[in-house]
Amino acid sequence: MSNSRVALNSKLTVVSSRPVSSSGKAHALSALDRGMGSHTLHVIYYYKNEENWFESFDLNSLRESLSEVLTLYPTVTGRLGIRGVDGGWEVKCNDAGVRVIKASVDATLDQWLKSASGSEENLLVAWDHMPDDPTTWSPFRIQINSFQGGGVAIGISCSHMVADLTFVASFFKSWTEVHRHLPITHPPFVAPNHADAESLPRHAKTDSPRNMATATFKFSTSIINQCLTKVHDTCPNATPFDFLAALFWSRIARVKPPKNHHQTQSLCICTDFRSLIKASLPIGYFGNALHFSMLSQKVEDMESGQLGGIVSAVHGHLGGLSEEEIWSTNEGNYCMYGTELTCVCMEHLVFEEENESLLYAAMFGNNEKPVHVSCRVGNVDGEGLITVMPSSVGGLSRTVMVMLPEEELAELSKDEAILELEPAMLLAGCVDH
Repeated sequence: MSNSRVALNSKLTVVSSRPVSSSGKAHALSALDRGMGSHTLHVIYYYKNEENWFESFDLNSLRESLSEVLTLYPTVTGRLGIRGVDGGWEVKCNDAGVRVIKASVDATLDQWLKSASGSEENLLVAWDHMPDDPTTWSPFRIQINSFQGGGVAIGISCSHMVADLTFVASFFKSWTEVHRHLPITHPPFVAPNHADAESLPRHAKTDSPRNMATATFKFSTSIINQCLTKVHDTCPNATPFDFLAALFWSRIARVKPPKNHHQTQSLCICTDFRSLIKASLPIGYFGNALHFSMLSQKVEDMESGQLGGIVSAVHGHLGGLSEEEIWSTNEGNYCMYGTELTCVCMEHLVFEEENESLLYAAMFGNNEKPVHVSCRVGNVDGEGLITVMPSSVGGLSRTVMVMLPEEELAELSKDEAILELEPAMLLAGCVDH
């Protein structure tokens, strides 16, 4: 982009500060991991840098702490390869390092959050698609972006085949803890999981993907509390996710091509299953621990205006998930960022005892949380993606990132049922390519 506000300045490889003990070992990817092969993950942490902990990545302690934390994450510094026995993917722990790109942004942090489009935000993350020979290709990449006036955005990207959002968030938080000389809260855990069927259903890519756009809506604790109160009689134990998933699903259905009343509207819900299985997995589990399940509602129920019933349906669906279903690969119910509208739940990242989120507990300075965190999944086509995330102020507040075809998002952004909840709008702009 000739008129881009983001300028790439340099590229380097950061390796672990000392040889890793697992050098030479390999970690086989599960069938679920392999099923994510066409997707990428991109998480961007925005900081005002008021404590001036970031000056120059080349010289300051930020690079040193990254090298130090990488000694604990040999699968992050490794490279992908093919196992000789069955031809499956594996991560070879060869300590090859992580690609780090430095960039500068011709705007202040506040200006950027108010004016940048979703496609422009993509410039804050570094990514090169996996080549035919991935032996020297880094599946994890970090881009450090310096704003005018001192703000910083750190974008971390990886192939979805090697990790999910929860692992990426735990790794990033570990980096901040090492930087502050604190014990690591969620250390890495590398072990095979049970989702090891030889093949999982994969959705077919659309032949002519439409131009997609994104917008970010931030809802306050007071508003969410009022909304939960309104649906209390219908769904007394509703969570912020239940309400927001139901709200956006029902409103997006109105901007989609109309269906007959005897038809159904479907929502694919993506949930983390680390804590949903008997042999629970820790937050730092390396790999994918995601379950995709389908919820359908009659069109007439979606159009009735009775949001409480939809909230109750979402809540009941999630509460009814069984371990047997989680391990199931039933093609009739399985989807993976597929053709149906997908909604990602991140309620598990909010820790009730601390009323704190894993995403916003990542602090390089002693008192400075991120002012915003963006989470994106790459190569999603079909009907679109809703991501319901924790928000920077904690409590019941939530951030909702929506990716839809351009014309549909333009209509959704004017939806009165959403706007009457007075969301703060961030990074709502033009077309994502």
